Amino acid sequence: METQSLHRGRLIDHIQLVVKDLPASQRFYEAVLAALDIPMGGTGDDYFWVDELFVSSADSPAAHGHLTGRHHLAFQAKDEAMVQAFYEAALKSGGTDNGAPGLRPYHPGYYAAFVIDPDGNNIEAVYHGPARRSADSVVVEFDE
Repeated sequence: METQSLHRGRLIDHIQLVVKDLPASQRFYEAVLAALDIPMGGTGDDYFWVDELFVSSADSPAAHGHLTGRHHLAFQAKDEAMVQAFYEAALKSGGTDNGAPGLRPYHPGYYAAFVIDPDGNNIEAVYHGPARRSADSVVVEFDE
């Protein structure tokens, strides 16, 4: 597996989902991530990856033969149209509705859509709206 670059200081280094049907998951994630303008990182016989998301089959050495449980993953979108495109791509690629695109009460401007992926994970695309723009980016430096 190829490494692009390391990013120190992030809360999450990577997430691994172990899935029962890798081709179905790959079709789903390729479609929804393309709608979010996120390129695939790479693939192998028993895995694929994108940025910090690693998805493998149960027979992958990294999986130790166990499927992961149900998770909620939220991907950032650039705008409401991208949330809509994510939702439509998900439904066309094996996902099921878990909340159509719309405003949510989490904070002003929180616009999101939710779908269930082929393995039962709750996958979200969210745009935080202009009300949250000034608080989006915080740079924290860490001494090594």
